[in-house]
This record gives sequence, C-alpha cells and structure tokens, in this order.
Amino acid sequence: MPSERTTIRELARLSGVSIGTVSRALNGYADVRPETRERIIRLAEELDYTPSASARALVTQRSHVVGVFLNTGEGHPDLQHPFFHEVLAGVQETAGAAGYDLLLFATENPGNGYGAHSYVKRCRHHNVDGVVLMGVEHRDEDVRRLCASSIPTIGVDVELTGRDTAFVTSDNVAGSRQAVEHLARLGHTRIATIHGPVETVAGARRLKGYREGLAAAGLGFRDEYVLGGDFYVDSGHAAAARMLALDEPPTAIVAASDFMAVGALRAAAEAGLSVPGDLSVVGFDDIMLAAHLQPGLTTLAQDKQGLGAAAARWLMAHIDGDAANAPAAVTLPIELVVRGTTAAPTSRS
Repeated sequence: MPSERTTIRELARLSGVSIGTVSRALNGYADVRPETRERIIRLAEELDYTPSASARALVTQRSHVVGVFLNTGEGHPDLQHPFFHEVLAGVQETAGAAGYDLLLFATENPGNGYGAHSYVKRCRHHNVDGVVLMGVEHRDEDVRRLCASSIPTIGVDVELTGRDTAFVTSDNVAGSRQAVEHLARLGHTRIATIHGPVETVAGARRLKGYREGLAAAGLGFRDEYVLGGDFYVDSGHAAAARMLALDEPPTAIVAASDFMAVGALRAAAEAGLSVPGDLSVVGFDDIMLAAHLQPGLTTLAQDKQGLGAAAARWLMAHIDGDAANAPAAVTLPIELVVRGTTAAPTSRS
C-alpha cells in the first residue's frame, strides 16, 4: 500500500540496492542495469514515491528553483502593480512547464539577516538555478555583484551586462512615438507627457520615444509639457494638474503608464474638462482596468506575459547549457490600442 512517508532509504531496502543506485536509476543515469532500473521505477510507482527536492539537487546539481527579485522599497514598483502580476504569470507558466518552481524575494527587508539586498547571498543560500530581476536599478552595486557571479540572471526592463546575463523589454521607444504620432494625426499640436523615472529603462526610453514622436510630427519640444512621475496614480494626477493650470495647457497627454493616465483623467475631471472633448489622454501597459474605464483608455499594449515567458525561456536555455542560442537582449513589439480617450481637439481645447 502506498505510503505518504516512503523515503529513498525505504525504497532502496525494498529494491535490494543502495540509496545511490535508487537515486541514479530515478534520475536517468545510464550506468544502472536496465532490469534494476525497471524494478526500482515500478516499485517507486507502486509506493507513490516522490523524491525530496534536496535529495534530487544533490544528484542533479540543480534545485529546479528560479529566484525572482522585485524591489519593494519606497519609490519602487511592487506587486500591487498589475504589470508585475502578468509578467510573473508568464515566468511561472513557462518555468513551471519545464519543472521549475518560483521563489519570490522581497529586496527591502533588513530584518532577514541578509541586509537590504544581498542578492548573491540569497541565491546561494536557496541554491536557485537562475534569477529574474524586476523593478531594480542596474547600477545598484548588489545587482552588479550578481551579474559578476556565475548565476544566470535576466532582467525584465533592467538592462544587465555580464557573461551570464540578459534582459528582456518592450519596444518602449516605438510605443511612445506611436502615441505622439497618433495624437498628431488627430490634429493635436500641444502634446505633453508624464514620463516615468528616467533612471529606469522604461522611463528613459518612453521619454525618448515622446521626443522622437514630436520631431516626426514637426512639433517643438516644450519643457513645461514634460513632467515626471513614478508610474502610479498620484504622481500622474499631480503632474497633469500642474500642466492643466498653465496659461496654455496641453490638449493631449501621453502618460508612461496606465496608472498615471488614470491620475491625469482625475485631474481633468477636477478641472472641469471633458475627455476626449477638451483633453485627450494616452496610457501605457494596457492593464485590465484600461478597457473598463468610461471612456475606455487609449493605451500602448505590452505583451506582459510574453515578457515573463521570454525571460523564463532564456533562463531554461542558459541553465541547460544552451547559452549560444539564448540572445543577450530580447525586445517585444508594442501595439497602440485606440479607445475612447483620444479624439481630434475641439475649438474649446
């Protein structure tokens, strides 16, 4: 009768072989006689035997665990943002299909014995096979130490350099450029932006795309139409309120995240402006909320689960020794989704 407490020691005793032979048979080593392997596998199935992760790791030299670091400190994104939910879902689905589990690390917890970061120490302690980084700064000294280690590491919107590193991102420049060009085609000439933190890949590249879009449309760059935020609602609201109070306010705003676009919509309502009649607004990310706003938010859609899946595929290839076929940089396309928050400017706007 199968036992929930069956151990590799009991399996070895019942099979009449050593523990090492059982382990090697179950892990597919060729130096085990076929009849012995068959007997061990049949008995393991009868007893519903499941090898422990630690025992398996001793033989395979792998933990089959992928570490995910997300900076949850003040001023950084966290799991409240739906972008990271969907990226994690992509990582989990792809890594899970390959037999890997995810271990999520909070990077701002000084009471954990590792200090505020200590990525390498945590990876070594938990014996992770590879790492996904999100929401961290590539210039962080602890990130640099991780990139200098032999641990395969890939950043999502975190540009990494090193022998065993890579990064995956969306085409943020092209996305923001599309947004500005869309507004210019509608007839807008006073187009502002609320950009993200410029020390991040997404923040810097979306601002670059905004500049390129203005240039492509033959529009000048105006300092008062460029304010920064942190990708969250309150910063978008504050920036939009300042712009809308100008003597010559913008007729359109490109926000570097859907959350900041929601903040801009709130500021417009408080100023007594209609959207899109008096003000057009474009977001970035295409989170689930965007389609359910009234009116629906025009936005740049990222393949968020695709980013996670691409990160996981790179890790699997690198862990399996197929690094030559794992590109050091992957850029996914972005699609402009036109909904109800953009229209041609009216005579009033």
